[in-house]
Amino acid sequence: MRTLFIITLFVFTLFAAQLVRLQAIDAGRIAAEGLEVRSRITPLPAQRGAILDHKGVPLAASAERRTILVDQNLVSTYEVRDPATKEKRTVGVDGAAAALAPLLGQSASDLRTKLTGTDLGATVATKIEPSVWRQVASLGIPGVASQADSVRTYPGGEPVAPLVGWVGPGGSAKEAGGGLEYLLDDTLTGTPGRAVREYSRDNRVIPMGQQAIQPAVPGRNVRLTIDNDLQYIAHDAIARQVEAMDAESGVAVVMDKQGRLRAVAQSPGFDPEDRSGKGQVFGSLAFQNTFEPGSTAKVMSIGAALAEGKTTPTSVYRVENRLPRSDRRFRDSHDHKEPLDLTTAGIVAQSSNIGTILIAEQLGKAKLEEYYRKFGAGSTSAVGFPGESAGLFAPSSQWNETQWYTLMFGQGMAVTAVQAAGVFQTIANKGVRVPASLVEGRPTRTVASSRARRPTPSRCSPRRRRWR
Repeated sequence: MRTLFIITLFVFTLFAAQLVRLQAIDAGRIAAEGLEVRSRITPLPAQRGAILDHKGVPLAASAERRTILVDQNLVSTYEVRDPATKEKRTVGVDGAAAALAPLLGQSASDLRTKLTGTDLGATVATKIEPSVWRQVASLGIPGVASQADSVRTYPGGEPVAPLVGWVGPGGSAKEAGGGLEYLLDDTLTGTPGRAVREYSRDNRVIPMGQQAIQPAVPGRNVRLTIDNDLQYIAHDAIARQVEAMDAESGVAVVMDKQGRLRAVAQSPGFDPEDRSGKGQVFGSLAFQNTFEPGSTAKVMSIGAALAEGKTTPTSVYRVENRLPRSDRRFRDSHDHKEPLDLTTAGIVAQSSNIGTILIAEQLGKAKLEEYYRKFGAGSTSAVGFPGESAGLFAPSSQWNETQWYTLMFGQGMAVTAVQAAGVFQTIANKGVRVPASLVEGRPTRTVASSRARRPTPSRCSPRRRRWR
């Protein structure tokens, strides 16, 4: 008995020592380990800022969607109440698959495969509407949970798609995006948050458990200068004209005299909801494609001569049917057997190549280049659109004699549609060129490209005189 007492006392002493270790010495460490096992981090996605037109109409926005996940180990315990007997019976995986199929739009056999196994977080469905998730949650299937996601929608549709752009599968435009979504990605992207909660073994949040939530910070909205109604009308008009002319593409740009782009439309474009279709164009042709401006460049040539005092609106010029210059004989678009006596205004009205040469050649090569560059030729716009072209405009030191004359009426150079519109904005604004702008509501956070900031307006005339 004495021996048994000593052995028993020794055993209880070990138990007591172990209890002291567990309850006192290692209590904090064990509690922390238990909390770590029970805790789970749930990312809280930040809502991406919206892209709005100048009236606040959304052109690109974010919407909440749910990703449905499942702990496959728990689905087999799914029970439903028999409506006849009012008693619960276990229906397991088959019953869960049959209940979920009509809600998720999937077959019961496919769902049965997704619900079977030992995965603790298998994906059942993605991009589920919140209202559908509420119906799924009401079924009370063990192990079924959801994770909030944010998906990008484009209410502006195809008319603004090449301008607004798109984001990648992860909701960011930096790696797989385009257009303004890419240009303004730093501003539109928010800061994700996270929630740390305690979960029970059946994958449910412990009501009185510890939790720590770091809320997400949403991205900032960006207001554009675009008018959505005008954009739709411009897109419809250019699409009909491209079809009528059987053309490869067409572009329409509307800019007010303060340089604000009110519409930048093109055909073809692309469907922002389905970019897999054939024949779609993802770039913005108004910023990226170039063409010879042709006779519209006469505005720059004659405007420069007016600003420099080389001519006046009423100055008269003898316009022959042919004009020998360099190694060519230049002609107008229409023959006239007799010479024409045209004023500067008449030369512009009749779009005379010969008259333009007679006026602009008084400037000299360097001066003509100076004015063309002040009109924006050979440089990208202030918008800084991704992939934007600067056009083709060589320095005057590289012009041959023939090119020197053809440039006066817009041949031997190339501009974008936005550059061409900027020329007429300058004239409409009485000689004050305001760089093109596309963002009206400038965000406080720095945008992706510093060129998206609107530069200070500058006059085209080096003498700072207004056009007559």
